[in-house]
Amino acid sequence: MRRWIAGALLLLAFSTPAMAQTDPARVTVQTLDNGLLAIMKAKGTEKSRTQLIAPTIDRAFDLPLMTRLAVGPGWTTIAPSDQQALVAAFRRMTIAQYSTNFDSWSGETFTIAPEIESRAGDKLVRTTLDAPGKDPIKISYRLRASGGDWKIIDVFYRNSISQIAMRRSDFASVLAKEGAKGLVTHLDSLAVKGSF
Repeated sequence: MRRWIAGALLLLAFSTPAMAQTDPARVTVQTLDNGLLAIMKAKGTEKSRTQLIAPTIDRAFDLPLMTRLAVGPGWTTIAPSDQQALVAAFRRMTIAQYSTNFDSWSGETFTIAPEIESRAGDKLVRTTLDAPGKDPIKISYRLRASGGDWKIIDVFYRNSISQIAMRRSDFASVLAKEGAKGLVTHLDSLAVKGSF
């Protein structure tokens, strides 16, 4: 009996650090980082990078919620068919921006901070993008539980600039002037430009 207890305690002691490293929010961000490194190393065409990163974006991001948050209060007045079109356009824009901005590899690495922060039911995962000879770039991700997974709902460039907040101010003016269909056109134009 003592031997069994000692073995169980030893197993628990060795498994606890591993459990801390496998926080599901961290796993989501690690999967995204791995996908970005893969398209950077693959180089290829924008089309091939888009095809490679799209499934990772779909798994890592809650694109419907991000679209709704970026559109803001006006979302509830938009017809369901236009809401679906906006989510599809937001997805195209997001995938295009990642495939354009992560187009080649020169030794870049991602580091995820060991501590995952809790924020009002959400989680904040801080990362650093390091490139040889360049200043590190801090990128934080806010994640929320969605259908049993933790998915990204906002990205903070240099740990301070919320992409959702930036999008909301841009989208609100387009929505007010041109309606939902005009906003879809705007999102598609951003997808063509590609860069953040």
